[in-house]
Amino acid sequence: MIDIEKTIASELNIKPWQANAAITLINEDNTIPFIARYRKEATGGLDDDILRQLDERYDYLKNLEERKSFILNSIDKQGKLTDELRLQIEDTLQMVELEDLYRPYKPKKKTLASKARELGLEPLAITIYDQTLTHSIEEEAEKYITDDVPTIKDALKGANDIIADMISDNAYYRGFIRDITLRRGKIITTAKDENVPSEYEMYYDYQENITDIPEHRVLAINRGEKEKILKVTIDAPLPNIEFFLEDEILINYSDNPESIKYNKYTEEFLKKAMKDSYKRLIGPAIEREIRSKLTSDSEDKSIKVFKKNLEQVLMQAPIRGHRILGWDPAFRTGCKLAVIDEFGKVLDTAVIYPTDPQNKVEEARDIVLDLIYEYNIDLIALGNGTASRESEQVIVDIIKDLDVSYSIVNESGASVYSASDLAREEFPEYDVTERGAISIARRLEDPLSELVKIDPKSIGVGQYQHDMNPKKLDSSLKGIIEKSVNNVGVDLNMASHTLMENVAGISPKIAKNIVAYREDNGSFKSREQLLDVNGIGPKTYEQCAGFMRIYDANNVLDSTCVHPESYDTVFALLSIYGYDISDVKNGGVDIKVDDMEKIAEELGIGVWTLQDILDELKKPGRDPRDKLSGPQLRDDILSIEDLEEGMVLEGVVRNVVDFGAFVDIGVHQDGLVHISELIEDQYIKHPMDVVSIDDIVEVKIIDIDLKRNRISLSMII
Repeated sequence: MIDIEKTIASELNIKPWQANAAITLINEDNTIPFIARYRKEATGGLDDDILRQLDERYDYLKNLEERKSFILNSIDKQGKLTDELRLQIEDTLQMVELEDLYRPYKPKKKTLASKARELGLEPLAITIYDQTLTHSIEEEAEKYITDDVPTIKDALKGANDIIADMISDNAYYRGFIRDITLRRGKIITTAKDENVPSEYEMYYDYQENITDIPEHRVLAINRGEKEKILKVTIDAPLPNIEFFLEDEILINYSDNPESIKYNKYTEEFLKKAMKDSYKRLIGPAIEREIRSKLTSDSEDKSIKVFKKNLEQVLMQAPIRGHRILGWDPAFRTGCKLAVIDEFGKVLDTAVIYPTDPQNKVEEARDIVLDLIYEYNIDLIALGNGTASRESEQVIVDIIKDLDVSYSIVNESGASVYSASDLAREEFPEYDVTERGAISIARRLEDPLSELVKIDPKSIGVGQYQHDMNPKKLDSSLKGIIEKSVNNVGVDLNMASHTLMENVAGISPKIAKNIVAYREDNGSFKSREQLLDVNGIGPKTYEQCAGFMRIYDANNVLDSTCVHPESYDTVFALLSIYGYDISDVKNGGVDIKVDDMEKIAEELGIGVWTLQDILDELKKPGRDPRDKLSGPQLRDDILSIEDLEEGMVLEGVVRNVVDFGAFVDIGVHQDGLVHISELIEDQYIKHPMDVVSIDDIVEVKIIDIDLKRNRISLSMII
């Protein structure tokens, strides 16, 4: 069997001892965030991303080894397990290769070959396949005529089915055919009805090399096929495949190496059997495997993009210390408003009708101004949905003489959240429309806390997310949410149970228990109180405590990411340098350590842990999002009609996809910077190599299509 630790270490480019340590910690029920943050010495500083890759690969290889054991046992019971076959099975690292090796020995359903074997035709098939006949195959087949096999034609048909099955079951043949089809094959798409217009018209007569097709086209083609608009096939290099099979199977009896002499009695029969095997058995199976691999690889790459985009959205800098007016725009039903304070508490709601068909602009102006003055509002969060453009014009007119700014907020998923059970539980006194405005305001105030309540597929930063394997996508995105939440930490006295259930070690049930304890007993004063919450024992406490923050705690360390297990170490460290805990509480201490290894050894900790403690003591309770640029705040407006080709503007990257980046330049319609326009004279594999969501970039307008409402941009100024 394979050495899982060494295999993973090689694949992830880490040391075997690091892989072994991480696997040991995972098997001891430690969570990935906890290992990444508080067990750096054990793993050599493996970060969250590497640990998640390791965990996923470990699960795969464990399942692979379990499957190997089953297969070896199954073949051994049949008395067909050779030393060579055992070695092949034990050495494989891929499930598909393992199943190829098992195929000849796997119990099968009724097939043409199995029926022929039951009729006693396997000896005839083997005789023909061995190519030793000195007379015609018809003469040989005559020996197998019975009541169940009444004619020579029936006997040869059965022999063909068995030989085709033997060829199909050969793992080496399958491996070669799969590989050459991947390398030299093409994917071909045609329209089921070319007279029917659709968004897939570019694929009505389309072909591309399998090695060249990008993931977004694979997923688009899959969707077109699923909607019964496209027919998709794999065009394999048949001449190469036929030549390979003939070269492998047909025995050359010529004494001259430069000439070929096959058995004249079996040659043509075997060539037909090879073609039958490929057309009926190997070809369709390989096509399914390749389509599945293309889809899986495309999903993996697209999920990688989605994860990166999602992390950047979740980790947007919060807007602190503002009273915000959330504005959910609409036409007929009116614009819903919600006022929240600096802590996200809802202070007021209203509905205005400044847009078509009512056009009650003056009334809307009066209501908004009343809210601004009454609640001292200095920031408006405008959703980017229907009527956003019209609402923006109203807002700019209202605030032109005030010290108030506005920001466009991506409202994707707000309507889904507003109608959810969670929203009803959180805001039972407000209706669906009011909850939407509240969500928009809170998204600007603290994106992470609000966005974790929404299905990440609805946040609007992915591509083709609805074409992917839901289980795979959900698992990957959940990991990013968990990573982001634990990276920031949660306010134990403010966080919703939805936010807390993403903390390491905390299940949804325990998160609700924490909120219930808080409601019954008042604010937490120390992390240690978590041990009084139903469901939290020593292990759960160990996993979660460092990620919980209490900002008015008796012990200032409870507001930091220093783990309680290190508190005594912190006191000892402070004592060495002449400080005490009150110095930390009064703004932090900047301890300069000349010899990190010496002090770490003196304290009985590792250098990584010591560095983390020093960083935290310098800025206790710091938020990693604070160092990021915040959302773009505005007080004026542009329209697409104001734009001109060649104009250079500042914009914010809103989404990154395979073919480019969408940039908000303040005209409601995001412009596209194609991948070819991201950077001058330099090849890039993916736009993410150059830009990320929320980057502020300078762009030049290179094309404006008013009819289709499209803006083409370039970052090559």
